[in-house]
Amino acid sequence: MDAGKVKKGAGGRKGGGPKKKPVSRSVRAGLQFPVGRIGRYLKKGRYARRVGTGAPVYLAAVLEYLAAEVLELAGNAARDNKKNRIIPRHILLAVRNDEELGKLLGGVTIAHGGVLPNINSVLLPKKTAAKNPKSPTKEAKSPKKA
Repeated sequence: MDAGKVKKGAGGRKGGGPKKKPVSRSVRAGLQFPVGRIGRYLKKGRYARRVGTGAPVYLAAVLEYLAAEVLELAGNAARDNKKNRIIPRHILLAVRNDEELGKLLGGVTIAHGGVLPNINSVLLPKKTAAKNPKSPTKEAKSPKKA
């Protein structure tokens, strides 16, 4: 056997040097969402005949951003309600109170989310100006201080 030949199973390394630890594409991209899994789903879903290498990275980044945005707003809603766990109600309040997320998830129903608190102005009690008819007469009788 010749010493200059590449050993079988060396993975393209000449002389069979030390094997490098594999680094996931999520770590390379600096993301928490799984790039490999999203790539697999893109291929398996047959959205296109071929899927580029950058497509799952981009999609993972977009999904991670949206998830972080919703979670941050829902966490704020939970804190406003003096709770330390996010429930569907907090997610609904977060989404519906944010203009852009509300537009994105306009036709979405969140189970156990309820509705936004809203009372129509027609149903509110009327504010009448003539509650105490004696008070304007008192103002006219009282002497003016100069």
